[in-house]
Amino acid sequence: MPINDITLTSGTKQVTIPQVGFGVWQVPDDEVDAAVLAALETGYRHIDTAKLYDNESGVGRALASTDVPRDEIFVTTKVWPSEFGAKETVASFNASMDRLGLETLDLFLLHWPFPEQDRYVEAWKALQGLRDAGRVRAVGVCNFHVEHLQRLFDETGEWPAINQVELHPYLQQREVVEFNAEHGIVTESWSPLASGKQVLDDPVIGGIAERLGATPAQVVIAWHIARGFVVLPKSVTPSRITENFEAAELSLTEADMAEIAALDRGFRTGPNPDEFSG
Repeated sequence: MPINDITLTSGTKQVTIPQVGFGVWQVPDDEVDAAVLAALETGYRHIDTAKLYDNESGVGRALASTDVPRDEIFVTTKVWPSEFGAKETVASFNASMDRLGLETLDLFLLHWPFPEQDRYVEAWKALQGLRDAGRVRAVGVCNFHVEHLQRLFDETGEWPAINQVELHPYLQQREVVEFNAEHGIVTESWSPLASGKQVLDDPVIGGIAERLGATPAQVVIAWHIARGFVVLPKSVTPSRITENFEAAELSLTEADMAEIAALDRGFRTGPNPDEFSG
């Protein structure tokens, strides 16, 4: 089953990213290679990790052992704010690449803005340099609010290619999503199922799932796809990995989309980026 590609604009370059990716947050390093291999066997071609997840080495083992060619797999990793800076960010990138066993990365992201630290613009310039040197194909950010994005543009003249934020039916982030769209920034959803908290038990989601003969998780993933977001469902269970991937086959009606839109309630499973500093 083919997964749609979405085009990222990074500087003067355009790069395609598979819309449905496989997230590995909270998957231990000694388990992540098996999970990634199961995902690749299912058909995923987009793997999202981070330095903070402490499992880049395991992802690297999976990439080294799979039969899927490297140029068919889109790989993302991220730099943690404690390593923001002109030299520190490059050093973090090099260490991540060593753990992943890669020569070129597809997407490198700033993991959080940490506004009180006030180093994300400096780190963003380092990402631009890595991209312009051919080390990484596209660069972007995670968890950036409108004011953080605007500051990057005001000081560097470039918008990120992508902004990965917590996003699910209970936290729809309309202001950020609209701002991203206005400036050619692709929205990417982490915690797309709200970490299984409440959203999957919502009667609206359950009713749509029953009508479609699908699981609640599949309905939520299909909603992200229909909104045009890149989405990162996570599981270590092979059957769930397959179920999540098959959500791309679902078609939601306008009425379904309207019902889900009405569920927004500002419910976060993670911290508020304006306040989070580690």
